[in-house]
Amino acid sequence: MHNSNNISAAQIHQDYQRRVREADQDVAASETQNEVTEDEEYEEDPSESAEQRKKRKRKEAAALARIKQSKEFARRKSRRTGEPDGDGDLIAREMMHEKSRPLPGQLENCELCSKRFTVTPYSKTGPNGGLLCAKCSKEIGNDEKKSKAKKRGPRTGRRQNQSNLLDGVASQGALSLVEMCTKKVADNHNEIEEFGDLPSRLLHRLSQIFSKRRILTPRTLNLFLRPELNSIDIYDAAKLETDDFHKIFAIMPALMRVNLRFAGQIKDRVIEYMLDRDLKVRQLQLDAANLVSDSSWQQLFQKLGSQLESVKLSNLDYSFTDETVERMCESCVALQQLKLKQCWKLGNDSLSAISTLSALEHLSLDLVQETSGEVLLQMISTLAPKLRTLSLEGISNADDRLLDLIHEKCLVLAKLRLTDNSVLSDKGFVNLFTDWANAPLKFVDFSSTRDVDNSNPDGPADAIGFASQGFIALMNHSGSTLRKLNISSCRHISHAAFEEVFTEGKSYPFLQELDISFLTVVDDFLMGRVFRCCPSIKKVVAFACFNVRQVHVPIGVALIGGLKAQDSIVIEGTTSG
Repeated sequence: MHNSNNISAAQIHQDYQRRVREADQDVAASETQNEVTEDEEYEEDPSESAEQRKKRKRKEAAALARIKQSKEFARRKSRRTGEPDGDGDLIAREMMHEKSRPLPGQLENCELCSKRFTVTPYSKTGPNGGLLCAKCSKEIGNDEKKSKAKKRGPRTGRRQNQSNLLDGVASQGALSLVEMCTKKVADNHNEIEEFGDLPSRLLHRLSQIFSKRRILTPRTLNLFLRPELNSIDIYDAAKLETDDFHKIFAIMPALMRVNLRFAGQIKDRVIEYMLDRDLKVRQLQLDAANLVSDSSWQQLFQKLGSQLESVKLSNLDYSFTDETVERMCESCVALQQLKLKQCWKLGNDSLSAISTLSALEHLSLDLVQETSGEVLLQMISTLAPKLRTLSLEGISNADDRLLDLIHEKCLVLAKLRLTDNSVLSDKGFVNLFTDWANAPLKFVDFSSTRDVDNSNPDGPADAIGFASQGFIALMNHSGSTLRKLNISSCRHISHAAFEEVFTEGKSYPFLQELDISFLTVVDDFLMGRVFRCCPSIKKVVAFACFNVRQVHVPIGVALIGGLKAQDSIVIEGTTSG
């Protein structure tokens, strides 16, 4: 109830409680000022009578006794066991002093800087029990955070977890001792002078880690150069200079396998130096060596051609023409493996030249220029009987005749890649895998073979690209041995086809990697079926599979993509989906 001056009973009660607290505080403060330790005598107040002194001491002793009975006192004393200031009376007096600290709104001097400040509920206590101003409180807080950060042990962050997933790593628990040691070496690469007698396998792994972290520099390159080794693998040579490539061929005269990626500073004089060293290179892989001229490429093949067994060249836009390919095919008569990827100047004459390589067993082409379908068919017809792997990317004008030719001529294929095509039909894929004399495949990539008419997303009645029936035919033919399968963007595969392929009772025991990105028909149910039918699965890529939301992922499986896919979960030893 309010009076005429808007003063309520509640407000009167609050004012009374405040005055009581202030009075108690004044009494406690006066008692605290007269505290002494056991080694000191009480300072006598001349104006205090003997009876008043006894009364004050009795109150103080009673207050200390109550504090010693509290749980907070027991906790503090247990933390100080064995410390010089672990005395019970001293701890009790500190607690009594804390209780007498000023209330919010009152003025107090900072314990550290003696500055006058207004006490708030958030004012911190200093090391000696006094209060701190805002500035000193912030400095103390920063020091505490730093000390906590130092005490905290190593942990794997979300970014590292996502990086591992993209690499297909979803192992649980601690890393192996070898993996921990190699990563520790990479962490301290600036302090390492040499690797010693590490085996080639570990050197290869360290090269991968160094390349991924972008720390392979002219200085760290020296760690990988050992005269007795016959192979070199540098997956990121972007920071190396021309003289560094000279050093590789100078220090390692026994090289037989050369693998240099992002090698933009390899120039003609490096090729000339390599030829002058008379190296016995049999396997050559160079990426982005755009400063090498056609004349140097031709000299290389003329000098090393008879001994080369494998040539892999990629991302060449300045040189490497049809004429250079012709010189290569004339000189490299024993070539068994050829990979030409994103070499811009290659055309029909290159395909005709490649068809003359009678010993070729592995062919991988990713051409930029559009080539003739007839020339392509002629090349495949000539090489097909010996081919063990065939990879053709960007073959936009190839039709079902290519599939028929592979069905007829290829009998020893283990790997087949046909991508980025909108002409091949589902019926052609069915004919390829039906009664095919070739043994079951181990690696298949038919990504982005689909109709691209955006006005008709479901495609024509006679399906274009790798679609439902072709998928069923593939798995019936090669499902028993398949290890890697990429059917991303083959958007005409139906839900029913997936359900038939991954139905209860079927098993694909060796399938380890599956890419079904942009297949929107895949949902939690189908993903669960995949996990059940593929006991060896390690990596599933499912970008833009918007219906994969709450699937339970088995331990050890890296699921990349999906909206809300849960962490690895195993329920009673089986997966749930």
